[in-house]
Amino acid sequence: MNSSIANASIRISALFPVLEGISDAVFIDDKDGICIWCNSTCEEFYVESREKLFGKTVDELVALGIFTQSVTKEVLNKGIEATLIHENKRGKRLLTSGYPIRNEQGEIVYIVTISRDITRLTTHYKQSSTLGKQLLDFNALNPVVLPDSNIVASSQAMQNVLTLVKRLAAVDSPVLLTGESGVGKGLIAKTLHEQSSRSSKPFIHVNCGAIPDTLIESELFGYVRGTFTGTRAEGNIGLFESAAGGTVFLDEVTEMPLSIQIKVLRVIQSGIINRVGSIKPVNVDVRIIAATNKDLLEQVRTEKFRDDLYYSLNVAPISVPPLRERPEDIPPLIQMYLTQFNKELNETKTLSPEALTILLKYKWPGNIRELRNMIERIILTTADSVIDEENLPTFLIEEAETNTNVNTDTSLQAAIEKAEKEILSAALKSYKSTRAMAKVLQVSQPTIVRKLNKYGLTSFKDE
Repeated sequence: MNSSIANASIRISALFPVLEGISDAVFIDDKDGICIWCNSTCEEFYVESREKLFGKTVDELVALGIFTQSVTKEVLNKGIEATLIHENKRGKRLLTSGYPIRNEQGEIVYIVTISRDITRLTTHYKQSSTLGKQLLDFNALNPVVLPDSNIVASSQAMQNVLTLVKRLAAVDSPVLLTGESGVGKGLIAKTLHEQSSRSSKPFIHVNCGAIPDTLIESELFGYVRGTFTGTRAEGNIGLFESAAGGTVFLDEVTEMPLSIQIKVLRVIQSGIINRVGSIKPVNVDVRIIAATNKDLLEQVRTEKFRDDLYYSLNVAPISVPPLRERPEDIPPLIQMYLTQFNKELNETKTLSPEALTILLKYKWPGNIRELRNMIERIILTTADSVIDEENLPTFLIEEAETNTNVNTDTSLQAAIEKAEKEILSAALKSYKSTRAMAKVLQVSQPTIVRKLNKYGLTSFKDE
């Protein structure tokens, strides 16, 4: 063993105590594909003792049925990070990513693979060589989607939300939906209505932030004849009366003026409204669902929202988690929207494994709305049939490089990045252009340029 590989062994062994505490399964194979270490989670995922895994090649493990495919072989064959979906001997589906660790000469000395159980993501499964191919076949990766909706509930977090939705659909209590912008609060509200006894009646979606303060009262409660100049002579009923027997969904409820909040409180407490310009009470039978992406309790503390209305709405709260806290939902969401927009746009675009890896690592701060719009965007802007890494926006790629949806320790990420920087530095000395580097390293030229910038390495002036 030369000194470089010996040093690499010291660095990698220092990670063993850290990797042992990770809930995902971690394998470390050497340059010949022989397992030299794995954490205890591997015993659960691969239904075999660690002692029987150590010292075996990936080909032997596949032959023994420990898993159906080897991401380590993909990494060794291509020389770059790879991701696969495969099965263990009991049919459990695993999402596995492999990362090459290189020495100072740029040679692969170890492959670190990390596996996550994604059995809940699918109801049907067909063997696929790459995650990219797997996601392109809707029948092969059938996301857990609530019937008649676009709500993906593969994660336990979203399954808990839908369990609560089902329970609350059976009663008429007000519901308060909280969560970041784009998490799907509107879909949850619609589902609540459709699963309730009011499903045959109207569902009125009111965006409180989109109605001017001067008009919101008449919009919600209506007005009588002669109230306003230039309006309908006979007056008009408001949205609450229009929703008779159904549901009123008050989206962005914190944008509602305080003067209107007291009137909504009256609806909750007594089921009575007054049209603008009238003192005659009108009985309304509606269920109220409200939603906000703000800290409503803080709004109460700063007197921007009435405390009595807050307590009346907060009888049955539902918190919808952001997408970054339920990464299990990301693959089926990508699949769902890829299928949807391909159909709408009469396209047959597919995702390369490299592009898919980036989409899986990105944190999606805009949540489902951002993901949906991104899939539509890349289908529209990609001329080729395969959407590759080069077709993704630069900001998304750069963010994905610093984030990961796999629960790994930062020291492992640091080791991977250190090895990557070393091989790029060596390649800069050996090749005259970034295109030549890209060809040898088997990645795209824009990827080389981006990574050189990331590590502060000098690129070529002519490119």
